[in-house]
Amino acid sequence: MNFELNDNQKMITQMVRDFSKREIAPYFIDWDNKEYFPIDCFKKMGELGLLGIYIPQEYGGSGFGYFEYVTALIELGKVCGGVGLSVAAHNSLCLGHIYYHGSEVQKNKYLPKLSSGEYIGAWALTEANTGSDAMRMKTTAVKEGDEWVINGTKNWITHGLSSDILVVLVRTGELLDSRGISAFVIERGSKGFSAVKIKDKLGVRASETAELIFDDVRVPEENLIGEVGMGFLQAMQVLDGGRISIAALSCGIARGAFESSVKYSKEREQFGKPIANFQSLAFKLADMSTEIDAAELLTFQAAYRKNNKLDVTKEGAYAKYFASEVSVRCGNEAVQIMGGYGYTKEYPAEKYLRDAKLMTIGEGTSEIQKVVISREILK
Repeated sequence: MNFELNDNQKMITQMVRDFSKREIAPYFIDWDNKEYFPIDCFKKMGELGLLGIYIPQEYGGSGFGYFEYVTALIELGKVCGGVGLSVAAHNSLCLGHIYYHGSEVQKNKYLPKLSSGEYIGAWALTEANTGSDAMRMKTTAVKEGDEWVINGTKNWITHGLSSDILVVLVRTGELLDSRGISAFVIERGSKGFSAVKIKDKLGVRASETAELIFDDVRVPEENLIGEVGMGFLQAMQVLDGGRISIAALSCGIARGAFESSVKYSKEREQFGKPIANFQSLAFKLADMSTEIDAAELLTFQAAYRKNNKLDVTKEGAYAKYFASEVSVRCGNEAVQIMGGYGYTKEYPAEKYLRDAKLMTIGEGTSEIQKVVISREILK
């Protein structure tokens, strides 16, 4: 496996880097302070082809693979973890579920508009009392004629307030039965559906998060994704790919923290010389660089397997677990290297640390990744 960037990846890297400098870097601090989701910026990324980057061109996507996708997320993560998370949730979860498990009618109806940025996508699995324990979800769908009636709530949903298209996982069978969960597409404006923004998050504050409320929401049979009872299996497969995207975003956050630390350590002087000349600090940078490269290699390995239609359950968990923990360590070291300045919003270190923390929680905690890895090893 050759993980050197190919021409497409180099082109995408430069394109995202230029876009980030122009459209994200001047504004992300304000977005973070105000917990503002920059919809206009998000839709511009659709014009660039980033919002359906791995979706085939026949469905309106860019037709690239997971290598190009993770390359884009790494670059976005270096600048703003919140914007990167929005792109990851839209691509991996909403588009991914419809692309891999939807009917041809659903793909042709939704994917072109999601890929262009005309539609914003969301994906709803988590509930207030069922995070990792998804099979205990309480949100239900009951069949009435040729419709399904959905009742319940979902929590911590990215784009829950602004989404035009929502893929929601609900209970259609018995509790704790993996064949008792189904997936549906819900469109914006559906009667009985509402959302409330979740405020005061620690990090990724430019990414919108909401609680969703379903009060007798009627969904036509045609909006069922796949077969009744197959939603849990679909969700687990979607999360396998989603974890690769979080790994990539983690690598970007870590690399952003590292690069800002290198810059600061060369400029900051103590005792008559740059602090980079002190071995104790230089060794911190060495550790950060080594761990980031290792995390990227695990992420590229998972992307390679995804591109080649190989199982990525273990490899995705490897990458997500290691890269997310590395991002937290690098964010923490960046704060330490910058000292008092690192503890203020005048420098980017504290934001990298705040954004990194979600990487160890969302789309499966670090502890859940170890459960997945150990289960795959021992089966």
